[in-house]
Amino acid sequence: MSRSPGVPGPDRPGTGGDAAPVDPALAARAEEIYQLIVQRRPEHDIEPTIERVQMLTDLLGRPQDAFRVIQVAGTNGKTSTARMIEQLLREAGLRTGRFTSPHLHTVRERISIDGEPISVEAFVAVWEDVEPYVQMVDAQLAERGESRLSFFEVLTSMGYAAFADAPVEVAVVEVGLGGLWDSTNVADAEVAVFTPIARDHQRWLGDTLEEIAEVKAGIIKELDPEVVVISAEQTEEVASIIARTAVRRGARVLAQGFDLGIANRAVAVGGQLLDLSSAGALYTEIFLPLHGAHQAQNALLALAAVESFFGGGALDGSLVEAAFAAVTSPGRLELARSSPAVLLDAAHNPAGAKALVEALQEAFSFTRLIGVVGIMADKDVDGILVELEPALDEVVITQSTSMRSMDAEDLAEIARDIFDPDQVHVAPFVGDAIALAADLAEQGQVDQIASGTGVLVTGSVMLAADARAILGHG
Repeated sequence: MSRSPGVPGPDRPGTGGDAAPVDPALAARAEEIYQLIVQRRPEHDIEPTIERVQMLTDLLGRPQDAFRVIQVAGTNGKTSTARMIEQLLREAGLRTGRFTSPHLHTVRERISIDGEPISVEAFVAVWEDVEPYVQMVDAQLAERGESRLSFFEVLTSMGYAAFADAPVEVAVVEVGLGGLWDSTNVADAEVAVFTPIARDHQRWLGDTLEEIAEVKAGIIKELDPEVVVISAEQTEEVASIIARTAVRRGARVLAQGFDLGIANRAVAVGGQLLDLSSAGALYTEIFLPLHGAHQAQNALLALAAVESFFGGGALDGSLVEAAFAAVTSPGRLELARSSPAVLLDAAHNPAGAKALVEALQEAFSFTRLIGVVGIMADKDVDGILVELEPALDEVVITQSTSMRSMDAEDLAEIARDIFDPDQVHVAPFVGDAIALAADLAEQGQVDQIASGTGVLVTGSVMLAADARAILGHG
């Protein structure tokens, strides 16, 4: 099932990255394009249909059919899993595209080619190719009394066009929201990967796990040859829906707890050592430079997905070792500063916050940990704070630069019902919040500053992005 390698050199156009200086005029044009796109209906305000984006991709000649696709759906862990899948594919010599969301610092991160954000030049070029067709579809939608294409619909189409132009051999595509009617689902994935499914985005996906799972299972297609479904351990009701959907579509399921498993896991310096059992083989002592049981689970799913992509047999052990050792996932329990340690994590729902706390307790030994927390107003704020409370000695409430971020004072009022009121502080600006948290962490800990104290910045992807930029990682 694999294709020939054909990995380009670093100077090949469109390979991403900005190693060479960028023409200021070109950079300004890229920013102008981003502003044009972002003025459209935002990605959290969706139309639950793929018909609109199909209109655009059909006019573009269906670029999503020019490469093979592995698609990743679920509630948490999608981006990390997508990055691991791509790293394995690249180590195997394939030219890759990766479409993920949201971004941390530049929208070009969402459209990555060969592991790097699409270059400024390629981003501008793909927009100039796509724009006339965007205008045509906008006009057709206006005639029907509908709103023009959204930010995410346009960006998804740009991603697929960029991958076709590169050209890539395989694209790893993270679902934006849901699955069935997500814009990314105009592509037909031969491997469908499901990270754990929990409650989130209930406004769009439904209030029950069954309703949410039905929407997410929509990425399973009836294709020839059959689609392979890779699933994390799920609740009984979610597992049942994935299995039933797979049967209806003639797909084959490989599930954690049945066909896949984490045979052993041990904390190691800078990450963890894993023994991963897949349908193809048992891979032992694999170093993963990420913390937490949830990242081990993501690694298992990625390994199974790539095995299935190549036909189901075992992968070369040295390839697996090299790929996982090189994995990064910015903003996912990322150590951004030391003395005191400042950790950044994009957990933005209760399930993500729970996994974060478990990973913290396993991998770090803080004598005093202060949280910097900012959460989007449309999230389960109480649920997130309840999960974080046992891990934090005090909390500094803040808000990100996103317009969706809950006002810091309003969030603090909720936090005071969950934490001791004396433990709750407010600093609306993220930089001030981090500085205050660092001061609070060091209070009474003079002899333990280097190893015992820490700051955890969490609550949303945007907050992690703001903190990364402030700490010099943007």
